[in-house]
Amino acid sequence: MSNKNYLSIYAKSFNWAGFFLPKKTYQKCSSLYDFCRTVDNIADDDGELDIKKKNLLIFKNDFLNKNYSNIIIKNMWDLMDHHLISIKIIEDLFDGVESDLNKKVQLNNKKDLLIYSYRVAGTVGLMMAKILNVKDDNSMKAAIDLGIAMQLTNISRDVVEDSKINRFYIKNDFKTISDTLTLADLFYKSSFIAIKEIPFKFRFAILVARRVYKKIGDKILKTKNIENYNKAGKIYVNNITKIYQTILSIFDLVTLFLTKQKSGYMNNEHFLISEEVDLNERI
Repeated sequence: MSNKNYLSIYAKSFNWAGFFLPKKTYQKCSSLYDFCRTVDNIADDDGELDIKKKNLLIFKNDFLNKNYSNIIIKNMWDLMDHHLISIKIIEDLFDGVESDLNKKVQLNNKKDLLIYSYRVAGTVGLMMAKILNVKDDNSMKAAIDLGIAMQLTNISRDVVEDSKINRFYIKNDFKTISDTLTLADLFYKSSFIAIKEIPFKFRFAILVARRVYKKIGDKILKTKNIENYNKAGKIYVNNITKIYQTILSIFDLVTLFLTKQKSGYMNNEHFLISEEVDLNERI
């Protein structure tokens, strides 16, 4: 899977929410998406594993060597320079995608799942936060949390599809799927209060994207058992639901304005990730 499916559904959710962003900011977010999508497409294209590994290495070297003849690489470096995005975050993204380039992918515990989800999606959330001029360190970590929440949602949605290509991020049973979505919900909650630290003109778009994406997990849980889950096929959010979630996001915006609560950050989960990746160096 790497983050291909995450990016495709993230794009749909964010394109919807992006309507509420200033045009220049949306264009910057699109440049970030183009880079992440390019990395992912190289890894997930049809073809021999060795060829995909070679092509990804070529693109990675072009990026590290600032090959500006590739406009996607140039735009990404412009974002990094302007918004002080650490190259370590990009390297984390490459590490996550590269980990999918094996004959069999299997995550064995919560720590592995969290580190993988950080690398392929938490990194995207963190870079988005920097583009949106978030300054507070805890809010940066909450942006990582939102990315992780989205990835856990996506993994829960695509268990059957992933298993067909020998990728086993979680077990193929409804309890594990449900537990993964419960964990995702904690990450969604952690991200919520910290959205208050995002400049006001960007805030509503993030609230909309968060609500729309979270709804996928809610729909999965409504299947109630593995038989119904398997019958449901690809679960997505239709436009009517998106409109409804957008309306509810107005109430979220008001709630944020009125609340003085501080975020309950995922300290234990961040500690697990930081055993492998120093988050403080990235924010």
